[in-house]
Amino acid sequence: MIARRGFIAACGAMISWSSVAGAQRAGKLATIAYLGPNTASLDSYRLPAFVARLRELGWIENRTIAIVYRWAEGRTDHLKEIAAEFVRRKVDVIVTSATPPTLAMKEATSVIPIVFAAVGDPVGTGLVASLARPGGNVTGLWLQQTYAASKRLEMLREITPDLRHLAIMANGDNPAAALEMREVRALASTLGIEAAISEIRHPEDIAPAFDALRDRVEALYICNDPLAVTNRVRINTLALSLRLPTMSLGREYVEAGGLISYGPSFSDLYRRAAELVDKILRGAKPADMPVEQWTKLDLVVSLKTARALGLTIPKSFVERADEVIE
Repeated sequence: MIARRGFIAACGAMISWSSVAGAQRAGKLATIAYLGPNTASLDSYRLPAFVARLRELGWIENRTIAIVYRWAEGRTDHLKEIAAEFVRRKVDVIVTSATPPTLAMKEATSVIPIVFAAVGDPVGTGLVASLARPGGNVTGLWLQQTYAASKRLEMLREITPDLRHLAIMANGDNPAAALEMREVRALASTLGIEAAISEIRHPEDIAPAFDALRDRVEALYICNDPLAVTNRVRINTLALSLRLPTMSLGREYVEAGGLISYGPSFSDLYRRAAELVDKILRGAKPADMPVEQWTKLDLVVSLKTARALGLTIPKSFVERADEVIE
């Protein structure tokens, strides 16, 4: 595991590399292009696991492989530009995370292998033909963003038993987030919970969205998305100001002041993504590599945030948690 400080510094200086046709051809380094959906700072929690696993498999950065890093910073307006750069340089493998960046890469090339470390619904968003037979140049890890929504909603009701009005915040421009939003709204309806949809598409949409929710809802469900996770501190601060318990997918939200998350460990996902990249660099084809369903989900709860909300979390709930932030 590399030091976080050194890793961020390395990420800040974009690594130079040569255009190559293959991992071992002509003695040149294979090149992995990484497009992070969020920021270098957030990826300092995730990418070290990816780089470390590559090293364990014999792919040592700047010795046996080269890696170029780019970050979307929660935005979609320059994804096509980054994708065009990767294609122009003829990289060997493109690694992404989240649906919008992966879709942008797929639209840019049908030749270069693409591995997604985590997406919400690869079939529903059109990334692959099926989980068992991706059928193209794209494969990776499915984090069940939509399918675990019912469990998240059940947990939110468990700690707020009087919940009658729920806000669902989602980036409507992200197909996976939009799917999750519709799923949660339908589930809420079956439970007799009225859902208020709060769509955000830009950082400047967040504050007005909370203004519109004031005195209307008792809790907030955050659909996972690069825009949301990049702005998680702002979202959690505003939610706390309205005394809204929050449910999200990733522990990063809870570390930034959210109440509960239920979802995968992104470090684990990135380690597995490195193993898929290893297979491709050794000759495997994405079309023949089934999309893997990630089934290990962690429950993280912040008692610190609960106290700030004046909320008592049931002891049985805390005992079930994989991680408790005091």
